[in-house]
Amino acid sequence: MRLITSCTLLCFLLLVFPAASLAQTTPRPTQTTVPTALPATQTAVAATRSVLEARRTVEARRTAEAAQATATPTSAHPFPLINPTGTDLSSCGLPTRSALFSSAATFEMTADCRYSHSDIHRSGASLLDFSTGGPYTINGNGHSIIGPVGARTISVANNVTLNLNNVTIRDAGGVNIPVVEVSTGGTLTAVNITFQSNRALSAVAVTHGSVDFRNARFRDNRFQQAAVTSVSHQLNRVFINQAEFVNNVITEDENVLSIQAGDLILEGRIGYRANTGFLGGQANLQYVGDLVNLVSANAEFIEILLPKKKKEEVRPTLTATARPRYAASYTALQTATGMTFEATYGLDSGVHFRQLDGAGIGVQSIIDAGYLAALDVYGYVEQGVEVCFPQVGRVIFLDARTIPRAITTLQATVRDGMTCVYLNSPGSLVLMPN
Repeated sequence: MRLITSCTLLCFLLLVFPAASLAQTTPRPTQTTVPTALPATQTAVAATRSVLEARRTVEARRTAEAAQATATPTSAHPFPLINPTGTDLSSCGLPTRSALFSSAATFEMTADCRYSHSDIHRSGASLLDFSTGGPYTINGNGHSIIGPVGARTISVANNVTLNLNNVTIRDAGGVNIPVVEVSTGGTLTAVNITFQSNRALSAVAVTHGSVDFRNARFRDNRFQQAAVTSVSHQLNRVFINQAEFVNNVITEDENVLSIQAGDLILEGRIGYRANTGFLGGQANLQYVGDLVNLVSANAEFIEILLPKKKKEEVRPTLTATARPRYAASYTALQTATGMTFEATYGLDSGVHFRQLDGAGIGVQSIIDAGYLAALDVYGYVEQGVEVCFPQVGRVIFLDARTIPRAITTLQATVRDGMTCVYLNSPGSLVLMPN
């Protein structure tokens, strides 16, 4: 019995104490893994964050480089600006504030440009004010600059040069305001330019400068003084090579060209129709030719021969002098017709004479009545001109200032068997039997 009890006790002790010892010497998983794993987790997290930041940086740089590579490059202005802020070119290709441009520039028009007073950069200025820097060029490419009504469209001043090519300017100018003004030594060169439907003092007013027109057209305008005026400065220069003046109304000076100061040079083909007088003023006319009034809108330019005027010849100053009596002849026309001609300021002052036939008269009733002689008088007629026919009769006048031409009978005097009349406006003279 004791033996059984001792064995039982011994077995119990062997079973209990080894288990307790194992429990004390073998760590639990939670006690052994947690303390050793925590530092490794923190290091891994930090490393992961570093990798992510580096990746984001690389991706951001790559995105920026890709955007820069695919972006459309912005073209720089081909000219420096005084103030480069804002929009300096309009959608049609012209400068919106031309006073900002100071260096040479070329503007290409891509469409018609229509302007109002709100587009003028400062009070009293022109829409396009070229007064510093240059030279400037506007290539119209067949488009129009329209307006502004009641204001100058272009001014060229301070020795600046502006070139206008293949452009139409219309619906501009105003009372006592030209469409274009050239002053203080400015130079305007215009090739294939048209002035149309303007209501202004003139198309171009030159007060101190130079204008050069090549293939110019002036159509359907209403001017106070003239299509081109030159005043104030004796260094003014107006050069015209090939021009057409059609259906212009001139309300005051009644001349297509009013060149009061400086030089006028006419060259090439010149034609005009339905205007008043052609030339007025004291210009030093360096070239003279036969300018013929066109009879239809589709008439070709009239070719004129241009003999040079001698340099020593100086146009007399316009003063109130008595009208000289007739005496002088006028080249071959006097020999061929027996007519004599006088002009207040001389026969080289810009007045012209051309013998007419029935087609030139253009009035069937006059032709049927049996006219004796006919003569067209044009150019600078406003100075006062006397024409004497070698026969006795009455003189009918066809006024070139009206459409159709108004027909009146002029007061005539008979001297030495010749019928003489005095006129101061362009038109045709027809000698009829008494």
